[in-house]
Amino acid sequence: MIALTVGEPAGIGPELVLDIARDSWPCRIVAIGDPALLAGRSAAGGHTVTIVDDDGSRGAHAPGTLPVTGASLDGKAVAGELNPRHARAVLSWLDTAAAGCMDGHFDAMVTAPLHKGIINEAGMAFTGHTEYLAQLTGGEPVMMLAAGRLRVALVTTHLALRAVPDAITASAVTRTVETVHGELISRFAIPAPRLLLAGLNPHAGEGGHLGLEELDVIIPAAAALREQGIDLAGPLPADTLFTPGRLADADAVVCMYHDQGLPVLKALGFGEAVNITLGLPIVRTSVDHGTALDIAGTGRADPGSLRAAIHQALALCQS
Repeated sequence: MIALTVGEPAGIGPELVLDIARDSWPCRIVAIGDPALLAGRSAAGGHTVTIVDDDGSRGAHAPGTLPVTGASLDGKAVAGELNPRHARAVLSWLDTAAAGCMDGHFDAMVTAPLHKGIINEAGMAFTGHTEYLAQLTGGEPVMMLAAGRLRVALVTTHLALRAVPDAITASAVTRTVETVHGELISRFAIPAPRLLLAGLNPHAGEGGHLGLEELDVIIPAAAALREQGIDLAGPLPADTLFTPGRLADADAVVCMYHDQGLPVLKALGFGEAVNITLGLPIVRTSVDHGTALDIAGTGRADPGSLRAAIHQALALCQS
């Protein structure tokens, strides 16, 4: 049973969920959101999806029918128009999905995109799904995106660029690599993962001439990881790390910050990539894109990444 949170009410999440509901799935999909929101968006968009209350039953998904549970929004949602009054309900949907995964009611959760800014404007500190779910579940998350065979994990996630160097510590690098290595074995059935590690600075620091983080932090951490038996190359210059020759034998790339690795992955697989949160006691996957307020309600949103996220969640549940 998959919990599918509908994301930002003003964004494309609700219509993507409705698109998904028209497909056949070998599991039960339960949307976590406001039933009135989904019913209204279905009627407006001509999705012909019947919204029903979730009764807790299991079994294969019935195409054209969508079981829904979740708190109601404070006021009507308008496609493309953010409203801070909706933030509390949106976070409660994450709470419901995560709690259901923790108690075994759901086998995994898949999340449509949220808008971080409007949640913060509502007075609730929020840096992203990854960090929020860590607080709910007690896990130590690692953010990894996958597009085909290319997997990119991050040592730091949603930080301002000027804060990144201070966050690159030996413990952060070590924990990230160990988590990626362990979960590639346990969840992805890769018995001996081969990892590439990016440096932080241009040319991986150029021997200290372009920054000391490699010499002081990353190189010693990488050496200690290799002593544990982890097949880890690096730190490598990020501008040549993603060349075909380097990637040919790699199972994952570990990058130091958000915009170091994800632009490459999204350029190669945008719309089909999946965001996977490692290091949690639950299975959670998500889309590779944002709320797309500019096209919300127009019927132009592509559900490809959300379909891929559900398929990946199912695979992880079966591993």
